[in-house]
Order: sequence, then structure tokens, then C-alpha cells
Amino acid sequence: MRIKETAEKYQAKNKNLTYQDYLNLPPDDFRYQLIEGELIMTPAPKVIHQIVKSNIEKFLRKFVEEKDLGLVLDAPCDVYFDEQNVLQPDIFFISKNRSHIITEDLIKGAPDLIIEVLSPNSAYYDLIEKKALYERYKVQEYWLADPKLKWIEVYILKDQKFHLHQRAEKNQTIHSHLLKNFSLPLEQVFTKL
Repeated sequence: MRIKETAEKYQAKNKNLTYQDYLNLPPDDFRYQLIEGELIMTPAPKVIHQIVKSNIEKFLRKFVEEKDLGLVLDAPCDVYFDEQNVLQPDIFFISKNRSHIITEDLIKGAPDLIIEVLSPNSAYYDLIEKKALYERYKVQEYWLADPKLKWIEVYILKDQKFHLHQRAEKNQTIHSHLLKNFSLPLEQVFTKL
């Protein structure tokens, strides 16, 4: 699998790291995540990734702020799930009634909604490993956006499993199940690509 092969070169050898080990990393210019005790280095995203991320975040933040629903954040920001799983989702939403998970240093618990934008170096993790962790820790809604093929999938947690709620492509509109009345025309997400 090409995606996995690309991602593997960024993995550390030690698979028993904890959050404290993660905190003790020497400062550098790289972005890390801790997945099942394994330190994963994520290279800087490509411009196409950042454009899509920025477009989604702009519309989501505007909706959430206008309705006073909670908080929208983005990477780099640590989301602590447990001692061996500390991730940095591209974009995430935390509802007002779950604001207790927001601390000064990190988010301690699962956000309500997480959005990951695929890139060659992170697609394996976003599609497989991170998706499984988000499901395990009961993220209510998970979006995957593909800048290259111009699609977005929305998964919702039902019976403790993610189920595909909607897939939209190119000029279609995607709808959130969690955030009632939030919809996003994909032509505005994939603009300037």
C-alpha cells in the first residue's frame, strides 16, 4: 500500500511512548502525534491541504460563532485521548456543554466533531488509525476531505461505530448531522485548486 509506505518513514521505532515522553521531546520544527504509543512525525502539509482546511474552517467557525455553539480549533493543538494517544486533528469542534475538556495546555477528551484533510503523508492514519481512535473515544461526527479528488465524507457515531452519513463530490453540498442546518457547498471548499 503506497500510502502506508510513505507514512512509515516518519515513524519512530519505540511503540511504548507515553504522553510524558511526548512532552519531553526536544524542541524542533516538526509536528508530532502519539498514536497507540508510537510517535508519528507529520511533515508540513502541502498548500492544497492548507487551502481546503482554511476554507472548511472559515465556514464552520462562522456558523458556530453566529449560533454560539462552542469552539472551533485547528492543528497544531494537542487532543489528549489517553496516555498513548495524543493527536492533532486538522479541525475540530467542541460544543459549549463539553467545554470542560478544554484546558490551558490541551484538549483532554474527544471533541464532538473532527475534520481531517487527506494528504499523501497522513492519509493512512486519517483513513485507518485515527478514524479507529476517534470511533473508540466516541467522537460524534468525523469528516474526511480529499483535496485531490474533491470529495468529503461525513461519518456519524451510531451504536459505537462510525457509519457513512453522506459523501459529496465536486459541486455538491455536504451536511452535518451533528450541527443542524450546517451545510457546506464543496465548490467553496475546493475553490482555488
